Amino acid sequence: MQTSNKYIEFKKQRELGEILSDSFGFIRNEFKPFFGAILKIVGPYIVVMLISMGFYMYTIGDIFNFGAIGGIGNQYSTFSPIIMVISVLALLLSSIAAYVLAQGTVLYYIKSYIEHQGTTNYDEIRQGVYGSFWSLIGLGILVGLSVFLGAMFCVIPGIYLAVPLSISFAILVFLKKDTMESYQYSFTLIKENWWITFATLFVIYIIVAIATYAFSLPSVIYTWIKMGVFSGELDAENMNLFSDPIYLLLNILSTLVRFLMNIVLLVATSLIFFNLNEKKNFTGTFERIESLGKSSEE
Repeated sequence: MQTSNKYIEFKKQRELGEILSDSFGFIRNEFKPFFGAILKIVGPYIVVMLISMGFYMYTIGDIFNFGAIGGIGNQYSTFSPIIMVISVLALLLSSIAAYVLAQGTVLYYIKSYIEHQGTTNYDEIRQGVYGSFWSLIGLGILVGLSVFLGAMFCVIPGIYLAVPLSISFAILVFLKKDTMESYQYSFTLIKENWWITFATLFVIYIIVAIATYAFSLPSVIYTWIKMGVFSGELDAENMNLFSDPIYLLLNILSTLVRFLMNIVLLVATSLIFFNLNEKKNFTGTFERIESLGKSSEE
């Protein structure tokens, strides 16, 4: 059982500034048990994802081997379509598993935090995550296809769908609805609050993107140096960075940082869900009134 330093009430209405401050405040207060739970549950899948990414980047290095110009036959003699397919599948499956488990861990950690008034139970979190794994997978596929198809017709429908569907995972966990109910109810819950939700998600995304880009700068700078951008002399032989161990390591670290920064977005999305749920259902308000009634009777 983990104990919180300062309890943050999730079930209440919040403005944009409060959502931002409470997202970082929650992560700061719960940093050790929160990321401890994430590493225990998601850690092995993160490691597999990062290894798969390194393998994938190294595999596609042969395709972009500009140093082999003039020796095309040699360039493709080391390229294996089978290995390429295996690397793509390994990266895809490990990434899906890692992101779904991270989503589930964050949500079930917050759920345990709320139910125990600032303390968390790791066994409950782990059981909840693995128990809803396939539901989260199904919802993720449904959400991904919807946003993708919306973006294919036009970017605007994709954005319109992405905003309400971003809270569908929270609905599945906190309201205990099934996959289709979570998908459908997200549109009901966000009704008349689409623009403020979009603005909140946009601001949070910008903050996370800037922070992620800052950690990605070493990889970008190293790439420019290897390609001769600063010297003004492009080196074709050094353009094949996919076989460079330093470049691979920097990109793997950047991917890890991007994955961890995504946690901030997940926490903020949970706060957005509770804000919308309070505006519509007043769940937290009724619970607080009920608790006051019980305490006065005692």
